[in-house]
Amino acid sequence: MSADSVTSVTPVVVRLKLSLLRNGLRQSSGRRAAYVASLVVVLLFAALQLLGLIALRGHSHALNVTVLLTAVLALGWAVMPLFFPGGDETLDPTRLVMLPLRPRPLVRALLVASLVGIGPLFTLVLLVGSVVATAHGAAAYVTGVVAIVLALLLCVALARAVATANLRLLTSRKGRDLAVLSGLVIAVGAQVVNFGAQRLGSSGLATLDPAVDVLRWVPPASALGAVDSVSEGSYAVAVAQLALSGLALAALLSYWQRTLTRLMTSPDGSTLQAAEPVRDKAGRSSGLGRLLPAGRTGTVMARSLRYVWRDPKTKAAWVTSLAIGLIVPVFNALQGTGSIYFACFAAGMLGIQMYNQFGQDTSAFWMVAMTISSTRDAYVELRGRALALLLITLPYTALVTVLTTALLGDWGALPEVLGLSFALLGAMLATGAWSSARFPYSIPQEGYKNVAPGQAGLAWIAIFGGMVSAALLCAPVIALTIWLNVSSTGGNRTWLLLPLGTAYGTLLTLSGLRLAAPRTSRHLPEILTAVSKG
Repeated sequence: MSADSVTSVTPVVVRLKLSLLRNGLRQSSGRRAAYVASLVVVLLFAALQLLGLIALRGHSHALNVTVLLTAVLALGWAVMPLFFPGGDETLDPTRLVMLPLRPRPLVRALLVASLVGIGPLFTLVLLVGSVVATAHGAAAYVTGVVAIVLALLLCVALARAVATANLRLLTSRKGRDLAVLSGLVIAVGAQVVNFGAQRLGSSGLATLDPAVDVLRWVPPASALGAVDSVSEGSYAVAVAQLALSGLALAALLSYWQRTLTRLMTSPDGSTLQAAEPVRDKAGRSSGLGRLLPAGRTGTVMARSLRYVWRDPKTKAAWVTSLAIGLIVPVFNALQGTGSIYFACFAAGMLGIQMYNQFGQDTSAFWMVAMTISSTRDAYVELRGRALALLLITLPYTALVTVLTTALLGDWGALPEVLGLSFALLGAMLATGAWSSARFPYSIPQEGYKNVAPGQAGLAWIAIFGGMVSAALLCAPVIALTIWLNVSSTGGNRTWLLLPLGTAYGTLLTLSGLRLAAPRTSRHLPEILTAVSKG
């Protein structure tokens, strides 16, 4: 390849990205409106952040905010390609595999093209605000320009290197599983940010000093640390911090180039034999089967547990429920504003998984329907699904309750809260079994929607109607709990709620399964039609 053709790669790739972006926006007015709306929202948010950073200028702990912000930006650039692998299809290197391009100019071209977009613009605005907040003097502003360039290039190169190194994973089923779980990361991250913001509000920015002392030497935050070092006259320290960012950028580009070369010259997994891993999986499955009951019950439990582990939508729902069921009571307890009764939230979140049991099977439910020829078959099917859920839910509910009790130090309330949780779980299993037979709906396998078009009303009735019914069924246990805590003679008898709540929840579960079984066996065609629409 001639020198002229090599030097022309970068502008060609940049023009290619701009052309693809422009042509994509021309396809529909809806896409143009969505792009413009997202651009406006991002720019408004960036402007507000910029004003906030400028307002920090002169604050004694402004460096804490800017260094931490840069580190969080870099972390975001690193993990976003894992959760949104299709966010920038124009920079997929495998689309260029048949072209006679050398790795080094291709990396340079892709790096420059990656700077075109809303994300880099948002990052640039925040980096400019961070420099304005910490720079004092002409030398500091000159250093700030270098720091902005290094930090921005590091963020973009980090995202591209991570995406290239994991491209095989991101285009596989496991990668799609990871993308589905992105909602969980966002939910957990929001709770962590909320908790951290409350702690900072009560103790001030000074609590970040130990973390910032470390992060100011970690690229790309070290580039922003160099601006503060120049402002304080520590030029040697600033040179070392900039050098760290420069070396990190060079190492990252080198790693990106190696992974890009390997990606574009090596065969993918579709051409390799996978017989041995299949045998290993079969061995693990048989091991699981030996731990479960014999007959149809064990078969149904094994199938349900495999859905939890393998199906992306089912896995995402379970992991989200497990995480939120732990976060709400524990975080409230850590903040000193929680109640021991918040531990019941864990049972409630996992009890929701019993709703729409047949919809989780989607069109594969026809194979299950062929094995149901009587009310007894339907009852055993529902019982196996409930037992699979209880296999995870019972120990998890007990764990969350004990952890919340330990954080609050209210060990005397542990039996009654466990009894309430088990009663609530039994009520949700009962109403979930009945609503699965009465209001089934389809769950689309592709995309992020959890309800097929036209079935949103069924989903609302099934879930929220069932939750209200479960709360009403728990009314006797709730009333007994209130009476024992209010009564002067019942305070030392609250331990009775554990066996009573457990027995009551068991009775509700069995009753719900008995009521749902006849309807399931009689209305199999309607259920199959409803769950197959997605």
